Amino acid sequence: MTVSKAESAALPGQERDRLPAPSALAMPTAWQRLRYGLRIAAHEPTTLIGVLAALLFAYLIVVPIISMLLDAVQVQLGDGRRIKAETGDLTWYYLERTFTSRVAQSLFWEPLVNTLSVAFGAIVISVAVGGSLAWLLARTDMFGRKWFATALIVPYMLPAWTFALAWTTLFKNRTVGGQVGWFEALGLSPPDWLSYGRLPVTLILALHYAPFIILLFGNALRRFDSQLEDSARILGAGRITVTRKIILPLMLPSLLSAVVLIFAKCLGEFGVPYVLGLPVNFDVLATSLYRNISSRQTGVAAVLAGCIMLIGIITIIIDAKLIKEARRFVTIGSKGSMDRIQPLGRMRIPATAFAACIFLFSVGLPLLTLFLSTVMRIPARFTLDNFTLDYWIGSDLNTVALQTGILLSPDLWNAAWNSLSIVGLASITSGLLGLLVGYVVVRTPVRPLATFLRQVTFLPYLVPGIAFAAAYLSLFAVPRGPIPALYGTTLILMLALIADQMPYASRAGISAMMQLGKDPEEAAQVAGAGWFRRMRSIVVPIQKGSLVTGILLPFISGIKGLSLFVVLAVPSTDVLTTYSLRLVDYHYTQAANAVVLIIAGIAYFGTLLGQKLTKTNLAQGLGG
Repeated sequence: MTVSKAESAALPGQERDRLPAPSALAMPTAWQRLRYGLRIAAHEPTTLIGVLAALLFAYLIVVPIISMLLDAVQVQLGDGRRIKAETGDLTWYYLERTFTSRVAQSLFWEPLVNTLSVAFGAIVISVAVGGSLAWLLARTDMFGRKWFATALIVPYMLPAWTFALAWTTLFKNRTVGGQVGWFEALGLSPPDWLSYGRLPVTLILALHYAPFIILLFGNALRRFDSQLEDSARILGAGRITVTRKIILPLMLPSLLSAVVLIFAKCLGEFGVPYVLGLPVNFDVLATSLYRNISSRQTGVAAVLAGCIMLIGIITIIIDAKLIKEARRFVTIGSKGSMDRIQPLGRMRIPATAFAACIFLFSVGLPLLTLFLSTVMRIPARFTLDNFTLDYWIGSDLNTVALQTGILLSPDLWNAAWNSLSIVGLASITSGLLGLLVGYVVVRTPVRPLATFLRQVTFLPYLVPGIAFAAAYLSLFAVPRGPIPALYGTTLILMLALIADQMPYASRAGISAMMQLGKDPEEAAQVAGAGWFRRMRSIVVPIQKGSLVTGILLPFISGIKGLSLFVVLAVPSTDVLTTYSLRLVDYHYTQAANAVVLIIAGIAYFGTLLGQKLTKTNLAQGLGG
């Protein structure tokens, strides 16, 4: 019986009480609502997957950083008696020890000054060299522009400490043991200030990061409309005035962005200061952090890692602000815009020679030095009987820990397998997760979830690698709840690498999904295809280029990376980078250089393969 609300009110009380309540007829039960929600989630699980991804990345990225920061203000195991407090209690001891104690100068302040001086020195040199090369490549008729446009960015494709090992092979003196350097073998004795410390570290980082200037500043010059210069000159402005009032203001945002990125990279650089600073106790923040981790000073290491992270965050925020400011300096190109090449005249040959010299000193000479060192018994003796392949394929060598050539050493192949398997699996996982994050960010109707995923996957980019490794060590060095201690396992390396590379993978996925409309998916949905079928048959095939990019970028970065692995790897989980560093510590110069050449080859050809598969070019827009 159906009764209206007015009719119900007119019935006697007893009969009205026997009628079912309207809410009982209309409201579904909790079980019905749950079943309905599960059916919807099974058909369109984007938001559910987004929530699971948010929980995963919160644990892999946010929790380790929080754990590390807590270590800076909590009494660590073994320090209780010294601090006169219980393990886990809150304390200011580590902050005071790092910033104000008698050892604060060597722990923090001196490494901070060294870090800043190296970074600013590298910036000045890289701007001078990279800016000149960018102008020659983008705006002049220099010989071989197209070839140089690719050749001059090769230093960034290679590990930075490749060039540090080449430098120490040439300039090593008797300050350290092991085989003598080339100059000393020739009867010269380079001073310490030339062989180690601030000067070589600054020069190597400057040449390694000069490609940032060439790419960012050069591409900005390439887009610059030369008609603006012509108009100014018609009005009587001289060359200096045009440069000061027109070109530099328009180029300043891209130049400053490159400068900030170089500073952020120098901040977390470990390999070069370790190789060239260790012999003369020249510490930067990254090596000071590593020393404290090695000596089990966990609290002080957490403070140092927090400082490195804070400076890195500030620099990236400044970079984001500069990119935003760059919109004020946009010039509108059209059919009338001109990219005029300026003839160099008599300076064409000297300009080409300058570019060739930079390539020679930043790529050719270091790689040639490393290779020759691996085939010579005595350094710098260029006689036929001195050349040998023993350090590559020899046996019964007169060394303690390495009695065969490097290619016959099982340690090399174990490290190579670890590198390929750990980095490979981590790269594939991060690429797939990046595409998934991109899909959720673009497709989910829950905007706070999309914002959180976008920000949390970018967070590792703000944290230098060695600080991020310290955060993982803080979280996973001991058992926590159901999660066992992971330190010393390959799993911690994979998890750290996945989290560390998510900024690249997620940005590739987000950018790809923003370009993919909903029409193909909606058509498949109308035809009855579920979410997994649509992902497998539509989204992944269409976005395979972006997926390859999201896999290759982490792979190349992981193969040549050192800062993350040097803290988390142990001898049983050695990768190629940490294996080569151990050989450096043992003063096995030829073997260490051989391993570094292998790493450089994998990184370089991996980059070229990535560009070929994705049909991209790092130097696009620079060459003519």
